[in-house]
Amino acid sequence: MAHFLVDKHTRAIVSAKRINEVLCTEIDLKDEKALYKDLTVQRGKIEFRNVYFKYYKNNKKWVLENINFVINPGETVGLIGSIGSGKSSLVQLNPRLYDADRGEVLVDDVKDYALENLRNGIGIVLQKNVLFSGSIIENLKWGDGNADDDTVHRAAEIAQAHGFVTSFKEGYETELGQGGVNVSGGQKQRLCIARALLKKPKILILDDSTSAVDTATEAKIREGLKNELKDTTKIIIFQRISSVIDADKIIVIDDGKIVGMGTHAELMEKCEAYTEIYYSQMDKKVIA
Repeated sequence: MAHFLVDKHTRAIVSAKRINEVLCTEIDLKDEKALYKDLTVQRGKIEFRNVYFKYYKNNKKWVLENINFVINPGETVGLIGSIGSGKSSLVQLNPRLYDADRGEVLVDDVKDYALENLRNGIGIVLQKNVLFSGSIIENLKWGDGNADDDTVHRAAEIAQAHGFVTSFKEGYETELGQGGVNVSGGQKQRLCIARALLKKPKILILDDSTSAVDTATEAKIREGLKNELKDTTKIIIFQRISSVIDADKIIVIDDGKIVGMGTHAELMEKCEAYTEIYYSQMDKKVIA
C-alpha cells in the first residue's frame, strides 16, 4: 500500500511540473504593439505579400514560400493541393494562429489588429473541431452568446444541422458528451459550421470541414453559404475539386508554393497540377 501511495505521489509531482511548464510558457503571439487596437474587420479583404513561413525556425525548408494573392471582399476562394502541401498552414496565418516569418498578411489592408478584434472577424472551421459537454444550443452559442433561438436555428439550417437536431427527442436541448461523442462525425462538423456562422464573420474559413459529410449535404451547405453569406469572404479547403469548381478563384498549392490561380476553366487550360488532380478524381468516379 505504501509503495502504491509513493508511486501516485511521484506521478502527481511529475504531472504538476508538466502542467506548470505549460501555464508558465510565454505566449509567442502578442499584440501589445498593435497600431490599431480598436479597429475591427469591416470588409473581409485578404492579401498575402511575399509570405514565407515555417514552424521550426532552424529548418532549411519553408512550409510556405513566396505566397502572393489578393482575395476581395465577398469572394469565394478554393484552396486545392495534395496532403501536406501547405493549405492549412496558409489559412492559419489569417487569424494569426501563427505569424509569417517574412512578408505581410493583411486583412482590409491592415496588419496590426488587436488579436481579439482580428479573430472576432474571422470564423474558422477545421476538419476536427471541439464540442463541449452541455446542450447543443449551449455549444452553438459559443459563436454568439446573445443569439436568439430563431438566429440559432437559421445558422443550423444553413449548415444542414437543423434537421437532425430536431429529430432528437430533446432537440436543441440534447446533451452532448465531451467532444460530441454521441453524434456522428458529419453531424459534429455541421454543428461546428453553424457555430462559426453565428459569429457573423467577415471572413469564413472552412478547412476540409465537410470531409465526413455526404456530397449531397455538402452541396446544400455550399449553396446556403453562397445565398446567405454574400458579403462574407469565404476560403474553402476541400479535397474534392467538385466542391470548389464554382469558386470565384481557385488557388493551387504544391509543396508550399502557389503553382496556379484562376477559375476552374482557366486552370484546366494552364495548370498541370490542377488538371492532374481533376482527372485523377474523375477517373475514380468512373471506376466507382
